[in-house]
Amino acid sequence: MDGLTYDEVGATAGVMPPGYHHVRDRRIIGHGRAAFEHAADALLAGEVQRRAGARVELSETPMRTGSRVTMRLGFGILSFRIPCLVVWAERTDTVAGFAYGTLPGHPERGEERFTLTLEPSDEVVFEIAAFSKPGRWFTRVGAPLGRWVQAWMTRRYLHAL
Repeated sequence: MDGLTYDEVGATAGVMPPGYHHVRDRRIIGHGRAAFEHAADALLAGEVQRRAGARVELSETPMRTGSRVTMRLGFGILSFRIPCLVVWAERTDTVAGFAYGTLPGHPERGEERFTLTLEPSDEVVFEIAAFSKPGRWFTRVGAPLGRWVQAWMTRRYLHAL
């Protein structure tokens, strides 16, 4: 995975690395196969990020390992370009999701994983896991604000499906 700004590729799938801020949250978003399939289609098309307020460009839809995702948040001179590379993507009968890692120019360094699971109970669970640390001068200076923005976006993502 050339070009990523961190070394711990795939760590959102298990034990996240020390030295980063960690996020792990989940929400039941529905029940049954139809809800899972509908949510999986939206997730792999970048709709979670769009519905959360980001402008999103995908190199391909649905996302797969190696896809490029470029998001923009904010307006005017306060607009941030957020380039990412999909480092994992999967869609089975009971799991759908992807993880993307940061590329040069991203305000942070790290990885974020979005996973849908159709549980044996028929619940559709949406989980987000991330590790990050400041990647640019302005995110180092504004680290407390960055953590607040990350928590706010995680809540928006969880309610976007």
